[in-house]
Amino acid sequence: MPIRMSLLSKYWKIGVSLLFGVVVFLYWWLVRPAMLSYQEQYQMFLMDGDYLMQLLSVPDGFARCIGEYLTQYYINHVLGALVLAVIFVIIQRLVWRLMASVSETAREHYVLSFIPVLSLWLMLGDESVLLTFAIALILALATMWFYEVLGKRLRVYLIILLVPLLYWLAGPVVLMFAAWVTIRQFQTADSKWTGLLIGALAVIYALACVLVSSWLVPYPLFRLFYGVDYYRFVSVYYWMILITMALCVLIPVPLDWAPSFKKTLWVGIGETVIVVGAFLLLRPSFYDARKYEVMEYDYLVRCQNWNAIIAKAEKKTPDLPMTVCATNLALGMNGQLGDRLFDFYQNGTQGLMPSFERNFSSIMLTGEAYWQLGLVNSAQRFAFEMMEAIPNYAKSCRAVKRLAETNLVNGEYEVARKYLRMLEKTLSYSQWAKRTMPLLGNEKAINEHPVYGRMRQLRLKDDFMFSDQELDKIFGQLLMHNKQNGLALQYLLAYPLLDRDVNKFMNYMIYVDGLHLGYRPSSCMEAVVFAYAQRNQRPPQGYVNEMMLRRFSDFVNIYSSGGKDAPQLKQYRNTAWYYFMGTR
Repeated sequence: MPIRMSLLSKYWKIGVSLLFGVVVFLYWWLVRPAMLSYQEQYQMFLMDGDYLMQLLSVPDGFARCIGEYLTQYYINHVLGALVLAVIFVIIQRLVWRLMASVSETAREHYVLSFIPVLSLWLMLGDESVLLTFAIALILALATMWFYEVLGKRLRVYLIILLVPLLYWLAGPVVLMFAAWVTIRQFQTADSKWTGLLIGALAVIYALACVLVSSWLVPYPLFRLFYGVDYYRFVSVYYWMILITMALCVLIPVPLDWAPSFKKTLWVGIGETVIVVGAFLLLRPSFYDARKYEVMEYDYLVRCQNWNAIIAKAEKKTPDLPMTVCATNLALGMNGQLGDRLFDFYQNGTQGLMPSFERNFSSIMLTGEAYWQLGLVNSAQRFAFEMMEAIPNYAKSCRAVKRLAETNLVNGEYEVARKYLRMLEKTLSYSQWAKRTMPLLGNEKAINEHPVYGRMRQLRLKDDFMFSDQELDKIFGQLLMHNKQNGLALQYLLAYPLLDRDVNKFMNYMIYVDGLHLGYRPSSCMEAVVFAYAQRNQRPPQGYVNEMMLRRFSDFVNIYSSGGKDAPQLKQYRNTAWYYFMGTR
């Protein structure tokens, strides 16, 4: 028993760290996997010497290099979650090592070593925080720990080497190291004034490194001070970066003066409650649920998991333009749009095709709808625009892959070859690029391909510009070009319904009937009944079933007597009539 207690007292800290790592792993794997996909698709790390030299030639380039390399693994959610779990545990253990190096008292306050990494966890609630910052933190903490294990005299001399080296490898986290040197010199130097002088020189030296680098690299001084690649938006300073850096320094330092509590168990419990409570209270303000909802829909669209999108919409009705667009696309791909159009919230024609916005986080989802319709050139334009709109000027594996596909379908083989060669240098897309390369110039193989052959059959061969306000005409042209384009058929009839333009819908319905496709979904039949009612007429015999006619008569009676707010109308909320009367 004494031996077991001794082992427990010796290894419980490691056990707690490992348990923390498991929690982090499960969180990113099961709760926020869409964030991993989101981060992975907005970068393209090339296994190429020129690209590596480009990264390493700027401050924080080494941290960015490691961060981008590890972010590639996010394409597999299990590996991505494992990467983050390992990084979080390393940061926590480094903070603990610093605490232990400051004072024996730190051994009674192990839980405090989790505060900086919890701050980082909160930071990652902002999708623009890049893994570069976490890697930079590890490099800075490791340098601070290395500084602690050196002898007092050797420390002073190595500052001359460590400061510029750390700055170039990890960026402005060098100021964190300089602050640590200042405080530790004051605490440990034989003369407090000498310690302060050395610390002040370290801070000045670090600032000088940042200033000198502004003459060597083409970045504004502001960006060099907050990190070239810590945050995706290059002109915004995210204040949590500074707070997390400060916590890495301030958590260990005061323990040198803290009293040694006798009731360490109660102290530990109290600190644990404070840390966990603060994290749980702050977390909702850092994680935007609606933003993550868009990410999840975008990921499912990327995977073309149409059933999962519909199931997700059935649990919680989407109400954002991009989530509504994804839901309608999924319904259309499953051939259910006409029957279930009004089962979900609709925000007009924007729910089919949102207006173009130069917003890198939404363009690709809209581009996917164009791609599935067969508007290959528009899908290509959206992919290119998405990549050009990325705030930190990075490339996108997802966009480059789509550009390779669109050029392959269009027969632009040399352009497609250029994009495929880029993807061959990546970790996650190289095998796909190698499998696709033999298709170049092979017309027979392309035409027989299940995806690219279908795109060639659906696409419009005449290249022309069109207005976002005339998309219904484009859907019509797609249908005229290929009557088997079921998605274009569904979108053609859904567009005037969502625009509440009954007359235009009837014109399109007559055209579709003339194609003898037998397409008469429930929403369209409801609109037909409504259109004939406006003319005080009855639909042709047998065109609409009697059950629907009786339901419409009941709807009209309820609406006439109680208005659009009548409670009984709720039973018709998934009908075209309910939508036309402006009740939703």
